[in-house]
Amino acid sequence: MRQDNRPYWIKKLDKRINRFYVNHFLSPQFKSFGKGSAVFKPRFVKVFGANVSIGNFPTIIGEQDALIQLTSWDVGEWEGEIAIGDYALISPGVRILAAKRVSIGDACMFGHGAYITDSDWHGIYDRTEVVGSPKEVVLEKNVWIGDSAIVCKGVTIGENSIIGAGSVVTKDVPKNSVYAGNPAKLVKELDEGEFVSRESFFSDPKKLADDFDMLDRYTLAKNSTFSWIKSLIFRDKSH
Repeated sequence: MRQDNRPYWIKKLDKRINRFYVNHFLSPQFKSFGKGSAVFKPRFVKVFGANVSIGNFPTIIGEQDALIQLTSWDVGEWEGEIAIGDYALISPGVRILAAKRVSIGDACMFGHGAYITDSDWHGIYDRTEVVGSPKEVVLEKNVWIGDSAIVCKGVTIGENSIIGAGSVVTKDVPKNSVYAGNPAKLVKELDEGEFVSRESFFSDPKKLADDFDMLDRYTLAKNSTFSWIKSLIFRDKSH
């Protein structure tokens, strides 16, 4: 991981530029976009279609080599919809595609490269048929989808369940379960109890923001503007 050589004021400026981009270019692409978002590298978040919505306090992490793609297919007879709840975590490379509806509950987490789709995107016999036969996908509250996992059409994943990295989910997953493999199968049943979800992070949003700002001040305190410019000109490949 490359060392962050930016001085505090440069990182603060970067955040303001990102916020401007989110407010004026990214959020207008959504049908609705909740408050309190944290969007990293928003230029690498791509939204297609008119029916994509996301709730409050989402964390969205774009990367140049791993675009996030949220696509609602609303052409002709199809009116696809993506509805994402509050407190979502969307990692780089996540793709969510809907020709009918993908419904995602509060506090769901998506690992790098996860793929959610409600359609095959071609007919089985007529390969020129664009959408095929879509079936709604439902992820209930506090679901965690691992890196590069695939959730196929018609699937419902129950509350608190976890899908292992690289899994392919073709059938419903009950709540409080860990599923993994291709096709995904039961690995473990989780104990009934008090699950702590991402919602707990945001009980005091101002304090959370202040804590992160304090962390930035501490970790970047020794970085000067001169040393930052020097690091840009003379890049050290070891960092």
